[in-house]
This record gives sequence, structure tokens and C-alpha cells, in this order.
Amino acid sequence: MPTAIIADDERLMRDQLRMRLEQVWPELEIVGEAKNGDEAVELVGQHKPDLTFLDIRMPGKTGMEAAREIGERSQIVFVTAYDQYAVEAFERGAVDYVLKPSEPERLKVTVERLKTRLEASKAAPGAAVNDSVTAMLSQLAEKIAAPKPKHLQWIQASIGQDLRMIPVEEILFFRSDEKYTCVQTEKFEALIRKPVRDLAEELDPSLFWQIHRATLVNVNAIEGVTRDIRGRHLVLIKGRPEKLEVSRSFLHLFKQM
Repeated sequence: MPTAIIADDERLMRDQLRMRLEQVWPELEIVGEAKNGDEAVELVGQHKPDLTFLDIRMPGKTGMEAAREIGERSQIVFVTAYDQYAVEAFERGAVDYVLKPSEPERLKVTVERLKTRLEASKAAPGAAVNDSVTAMLSQLAEKIAAPKPKHLQWIQASIGQDLRMIPVEEILFFRSDEKYTCVQTEKFEALIRKPVRDLAEELDPSLFWQIHRATLVNVNAIEGVTRDIRGRHLVLIKGRPEKLEVSRSFLHLFKQM
């Protein structure tokens, strides 16, 4: 049975990758998880896994620094959220990659390639990350070294037993009750525990307007505003039956509409 460790500084990302791997490669045994490069190197020494999934950007020792230290002891699979740079860089190199958030169909392609490499490595042990790949990864690191985005780019939400990474631009609105916040997209509804007041501080205010203490709405999803017989202002959502109430203190947002 092949073995692997997962290294990522975000626990939910580790959970999601583990879950996706269980779906597309049930024979793979995850023998350890690390939250930084130092822990990853230590786990490789302890467990000697066939594969090591390394997030490129982690605090302390980065994934690339950890890969150089791991060398020939484990085959490296880099994990990155930077699609536009990663695909070109990795597909020209001698290493594999996983894009996050990991999707089953895309991950299947990587898994098939990894299975082939593991078979080949039985006859000839894999080499360390070579100089050309190291140089290419260094260039990639420069491109992604900018600070993380100020605003949330996606929401991590539960749908049954599944963890879904939802790009914020796909979300129509957030609406909270006492325990949960509903995340509504065109295709599905999910639940998170983060309250609207926290989301309002983390989301781009030019994209999401707070219209009620319990409601945030994507401005691109607004079809219009109407009044009911009680004089309340209600936001109409494109393609949806819901009418979201606007609190008096947020009516100023719609003066131009």
C-alpha cells in the first residue's frame, strides 16, 4: 500500500486534500500531516512515505525548501493555489503538482501520473529535485511572493460530509440565524459557522453589501429593490425567489437605484 504525508499550514486545506485523495485513490495511506516545512521534513524521516504533498507557501520553511532537504527520500508533489503560474512551470518539470482547492477530476489526472512514477521508481529510485526544476520553482516563488489578498477569495463550507471551496464571486448572498450562516449560490446552499459581522470585515465591501445585521448580498446578484405592503424595502435576487429585507440603517446603499 503506497503511503504519503500532507503538509499545508491551513488545516481545512489538509482535510480537503485528504478527503479528495480518499475518493480518487483509496489505496493510498496518509501516514502523517504537517503544518509547515520543518514538520514535513521530520515526518518524512519518521515514516519514509512514498509521496509527500507539500504546499509551496508555508510559514517558516517553505515547501520548496523542504523539498530540497527531503531530496531522494520521498517523491514530491507540490500543492499550490496559483493556477496561472503553476501549470506551465510544473508541466515542464520533473515534479508533480496539485492545484487547490483540489477537485476530484483534476486530482485523478495527477494520481494516475503518480501511480506510474511510483511503479517506475521501484526499478530506479527517484532523483532529488534537480537544478533546472529548482530554478523554475524559484521563479514561481518570486511571482507568488506578493502578500496574500486583503479580502477573502473563497469560502470553506460544509455540504453534508463534503467540504466545498466556494469562490466568493459565485455566492449570491449570506444569511445568518442564531447558529449558522447560509451560503447561497445559484446551484446549491451550504452552511458555515462564521457570523455575518465577521464576514463583513473580511469580504470586499465593493462586492458584498451588508443590508441587514444578518444579511450580506453580492451586488452583482441584485435585480432590484421593491417595497411590501408594510413599507419594508426588499432586495430581489436574480433568478431566485428570496426577497431579502433591508434594514433602515442600510437604506442609503440604494439611494442611487
